[in-house]
Amino acid sequence: MTNDPQKSDLLILAMKSANKPEGSGAESMERRGRAEGNMGETHTRRAQDRENVTTGLDRVRERAKRRKKEKFTTLLHHVTVDRLRQSYFQLKRKAASGVDGVTWQMYGEQLEANLADLHDRVHRGAYRAPPSRRVYIDKDDGRKRPLGIAALEDKVLQRAVVEVLNAIYETDFLGFSYGFRPKRSQHDALDALAFAIIRTKVNYILDLDVQSFFDKVCHERLMEFLKHRIADRRVLRLISKWLKAGVMEDGVHVLTDEGTPQGGVASPFLANVYLHYVFDLWAERWRHREAGGQVAIVRFADDVVVGFEREADAKRFLAELHERMGKFSLSLHPEKTRLIEFGRFAAGKRERRGQRKPETFVFLGLLHIAGRSRAGKFQLQRKTRRDRLHKKLKAVGKELRRRMHKSIVQQGKYLGGVVRGFNQYHGVPTNFRRVSAFRHEVVKLWKHVLTRRSQKDKTTWGRMLILAKRWLPPARILHPWPDARFIVNHPRWEPGA
Repeated sequence: MTNDPQKSDLLILAMKSANKPEGSGAESMERRGRAEGNMGETHTRRAQDRENVTTGLDRVRERAKRRKKEKFTTLLHHVTVDRLRQSYFQLKRKAASGVDGVTWQMYGEQLEANLADLHDRVHRGAYRAPPSRRVYIDKDDGRKRPLGIAALEDKVLQRAVVEVLNAIYETDFLGFSYGFRPKRSQHDALDALAFAIIRTKVNYILDLDVQSFFDKVCHERLMEFLKHRIADRRVLRLISKWLKAGVMEDGVHVLTDEGTPQGGVASPFLANVYLHYVFDLWAERWRHREAGGQVAIVRFADDVVVGFEREADAKRFLAELHERMGKFSLSLHPEKTRLIEFGRFAAGKRERRGQRKPETFVFLGLLHIAGRSRAGKFQLQRKTRRDRLHKKLKAVGKELRRRMHKSIVQQGKYLGGVVRGFNQYHGVPTNFRRVSAFRHEVVKLWKHVLTRRSQKDKTTWGRMLILAKRWLPPARILHPWPDARFIVNHPRWEPGA
C-alpha cells in the first residue's frame, strides 16, 4: 500500500467499482450527489450583487421525492421577485430579441421596476404571453429548422417557472434521460452510451429519430401529463398560455394548436415531461418485463439510442414503439431510424459470416465506430462528423470575411474562442485527427482573409504559424476515456447506484 492518502483513496475507489454491473448499468445510475450536510440547500449562480441566493424549494423537492403520486396545489408563490431577478441574470446578454424588440440591456435599465411589474401581473393573472418570433436555421439535410424566439420578459418568467417545476420533476425523471436537465450535459449522455457499449452486453444498436418532435407535441396530452403532479391552476394556466401564444412570422400572428417552439426557455422542459410519460416510463417497464436480454437506453431530448443484447428484443421493441408513438401524435422517421449490429463482438461475427465491417451511427454530433485498438482489441471510436466539421468551418469563414478589416488582435481573440470551444466539445479520445484538422483549416481560412485585405499583403505561412501559436490553443484531447469517467461519476458502491 502507498503512504500517499490521495493515491490510497483512488485505489479504494477502483477496488470498489463493480466489474460486471447487473442490468444496464450505463443509464440506471445517478450522478454522485453532494455531501449529506449540503443537501438542505441548493445554490444558484451568483447574481450581480455577488450574494448566494438559496432557492427556497427544498421542501418541495423533498416532498416530491417522498410522495411520487402527490399533486402540488401551491407553486406560483415560489416565483418571487428574487427568482425573477436570478432568471434575468442567467439569460444570455447578446441573445436575439423577440417580437417586442427588447434586449437584455434595455430591460435592465429599469430592472427592479420591470421585475416588480412582471411579478404583479403574473400573480394577478393579468400576464399575457406574447407570440414567439419565428426564424429559420439550416439543417444538415438542406431543409430549414423553425425556431421560436420568445420576448425577453417571457424568457425571464419561463426560466423562473421551470426552476420551480424542476424541483418536482428532477425527482421523477429517469436516469437515462440527459437532455436539458440541471447538472447533466451532452458528454454525460455520451459517456453513458460508451459505457453501455464497452462494459455491458450490447450487440445491437437501435438509433431512433422522432420525426418533427417539437412540432408534433399534443397540447392536450401534455397538459394531462402535467396534471399528474401539478394542481396549481395558475401555473397550469401560464403553461397553457405559452403553448397557445403562437408565432409571429412576416408580421402575421399564427396560432398553434400543437408543438412547442424550439428555442423557447420552457420548451426543453416541456419536451422532457412529454417524453417522460410517452417513452421513458414505457421503455423502463418494457426492458424489465418484456426483454429477454439486457437493454441499455440513453436519451438526450428527442435523440434516443437503445442498445440490445438480443436482436429479437430489438425488433419487438421497435415494432411496439411505433404503435406507442402513434397513440401520442408522434412517429419515428422512416429513414433515420435504424437497427444495426454493433458492439464488442459485432466485427468478429460479421467477418465470420463474410460481411463488411459494422455500420456506424451518429449520436450528439459524434460518429460512433466499432473499431480496433493498436493491440487488435475492440475499441469504441468516436469522431466528429465530416459534414458537421465542414459546416462549422463554413460558418467560421463567413464570420471571418465579415471581420476582414478588424485588427489581428480582434480576429485572433475570435478564432481562439472558436478553436477552444471546438476542443472542449470534440476533444474526446480517438478524435485527435479531426480536432487537429479543424485547427489547421481555421489557420488556412485566417491566412486567406489576411492576404485578401490588400494586394500588397505578403503574409507567409511562417508568419501564420507564429500568429496561430500566439492566438489559437493547440489541438488537444480534453476528455478522459468515457467508461472510466462514467465509473467515477457513478460509483456502483454508493447507495441507490
